[in-house]
Amino acid sequence: MEPNEENGGSTTREEQEEALVALIEHRTREVNNLRHRIAYYKTQLDEAEKRLQDSESKLARLRGQTNVVSSRSAIEDGIKTVKTERRSLSPIDRNGGSNKSQPQSKTELVIPSVNPRISQPVLLPRSSAKDSINSSSEAAPRAHNSPITGGSSRGKPDKSHSHRLSSEQQSSENKDKGTKRKFEQKEHKELIPLVCKSSSPSMVHCQTSNHISSQHKRKLRSIALCPVNDQLFVTSALDGVVNLWQVQAKGAGASRLSTTDCASQKQRRWPEDLAWHPEGNSLFSVYSADGGDSQVSITNLNKGQGGDRVKFLEDKPHVKGIINGIVFMPWETTCFVTAGSDHAVVLWSEQDDENKWKPKALHRNLHSSAVMGVAGMQQKQIVLSVGADRRIFGYDVRVGRADFKHQVDSKCMSVLPNPRDFNLFMVQTGTHEKQLRLFDIRLRNTELHAFGWKQQSSESQSALINQAWSPDGLYITSGSADPVIHIFDIRYTAHKPSQSIRAHQKRVFKAMWLQSIPLVISISSDLNIGLHKVYS
Repeated sequence: MEPNEENGGSTTREEQEEALVALIEHRTREVNNLRHRIAYYKTQLDEAEKRLQDSESKLARLRGQTNVVSSRSAIEDGIKTVKTERRSLSPIDRNGGSNKSQPQSKTELVIPSVNPRISQPVLLPRSSAKDSINSSSEAAPRAHNSPITGGSSRGKPDKSHSHRLSSEQQSSENKDKGTKRKFEQKEHKELIPLVCKSSSPSMVHCQTSNHISSQHKRKLRSIALCPVNDQLFVTSALDGVVNLWQVQAKGAGASRLSTTDCASQKQRRWPEDLAWHPEGNSLFSVYSADGGDSQVSITNLNKGQGGDRVKFLEDKPHVKGIINGIVFMPWETTCFVTAGSDHAVVLWSEQDDENKWKPKALHRNLHSSAVMGVAGMQQKQIVLSVGADRRIFGYDVRVGRADFKHQVDSKCMSVLPNPRDFNLFMVQTGTHEKQLRLFDIRLRNTELHAFGWKQQSSESQSALINQAWSPDGLYITSGSADPVIHIFDIRYTAHKPSQSIRAHQKRVFKAMWLQSIPLVISISSDLNIGLHKVYS
């Protein structure tokens, strides 16, 4: 008998269609991922052949030979003709120690982008073998062979932390200097109609949770994922140090690639917040406006551990207090915004000269208290700002005035736009059990939904506890004063978390989702980094 609406056949067909659509989306992502890997390995093979051919030519000239076997023939015939040059590692900085006794071949760390925004690969410094950490055994650290780094590290330290662009890359860089970077327009997806529409949540399953030492000497402060390769991330702490990490073995561990002293010049303050440059080759940190101290620094991750690695911007537009946040805007023009305790929101625009940025105060009087968080909307040049004065502003940069204002019932501590629905954004507030609020930028003074959690700890709401969206924009992960990660499904009608994962021994500051692999990375005041394999 043919199924029909009376016997439930229609529902069955709808379920089958929904399942097939989900399967197609999953397999499409799988195909795209494999295509990216094929393209990456083809590039790596071409570069390796060029390096091999160059070394063979040098050896032939040294021996007075006139004929050189081509690199491709050497690879196909399995003939090993070159011995790897081995030299000692140059010292790391004061936090990283040194490994002078360990030999290494000189290699370059090429960071390809899953969705590249730039025309040439990013080069980053490699770490010593002692910085490589396997989550299952910290007592026996080792580096992993990964398609992200290019080539196998096999526990060998690099010859030097100072890397140079190849001649071709330098030529490309000079040619493109002064032009705009390639801008990737993200795809908008309507998610707001799904908010608060399901009586039961869709669960996120946590397969395993591994922990590694952050290698910071004091409590962690923040974590940020690289915008062109989310298997690279940085952590900062109250020790003023910023560590660069790479996820290894599909999330089973992580290796520390480098460590940098990023303390401010005068007061030696730690970075209050971090942001990656959209091209992924430098890191921006903010500090404090008190005492004439440095307000913004730029860490060039392609340079060694010397004095040239960290540069401090001369301009100091904030007049007092801590600079609470820094975020790059998702616009074609490269710029970032800082939020200060002096009630100011400042836009910094990139200039033609290297490391030159021009600050301009967007507003100083809209907020009557400290601005705690800022963000940029994707579809319009709107800068969102939230403050301890309980106000939420959307400032139109093109027009030069506030586009809208919301007032809530408690102080606001952060704001985060949805990665898929460009009209949806989330604000973190200080109200217990209603910490997270969802808003539609098109609606005035209208809250779409609010949810939160019961806090077991007696500690008050902390601005250091932050949230992150899942790549599909349907889930939010939040830190907590308790040692758990709260997960919220925006489709769920309830005001409580859809689930909570016991993640650390002490409070969790933040938990971020990777796009390239099903992994959530968390940081905690227990000085550990959590690696949580998840799937929905």
